Amino acid sequence: MAAGPLHKPLQAMNFRPRTQDQPDINLIPFIDILLVIIIFLMLSTTYSKFTELQLTLPTANAEQLRDRPKEIVVAVAADGRYAVNKVALEGKSPDALALALREAANAGKDSVVVISADATSSHQSVVTVMEAARRVGLTQVTFATQTPAGTP
Repeated sequence: MAAGPLHKPLQAMNFRPRTQDQPDINLIPFIDILLVIIIFLMLSTTYSKFTELQLTLPTANAEQLRDRPKEIVVAVAADGRYAVNKVALEGKSPDALALALREAANAGKDSVVVISADATSSHQSVVTVMEAARRVGLTQVTFATQTPAGTP
């Protein structure tokens, strides 16, 4: 046999396996975003109920009116005119209304002001009656209503 180098020199061997990094999907930020979206939807749908609010204020089930000497009935017309105990007032000012309330208060401070306002009268007209009653010192204020149609 001939002597000769049949051997190749050994190269450096890499014993570490070649691993490819698998992509990780981190679910924690995904869950955080979903929770924020759920909270936003819950809060926004809660407030949508207020847009469905419908009011019908001028009718109510109330007992029949009785003659009471302590009552001062203030009628408010649709155009803002006032009448105190069926006597029409000249002006629409709170001062004129307060003067008429003071004259009509037979029981003094114990008199009850009954506001009988038209269903289409302005809110300001009713507030003016309440302000005039406060100026005179009448603290008992109530509202007259009618029973709805079809109710016994």
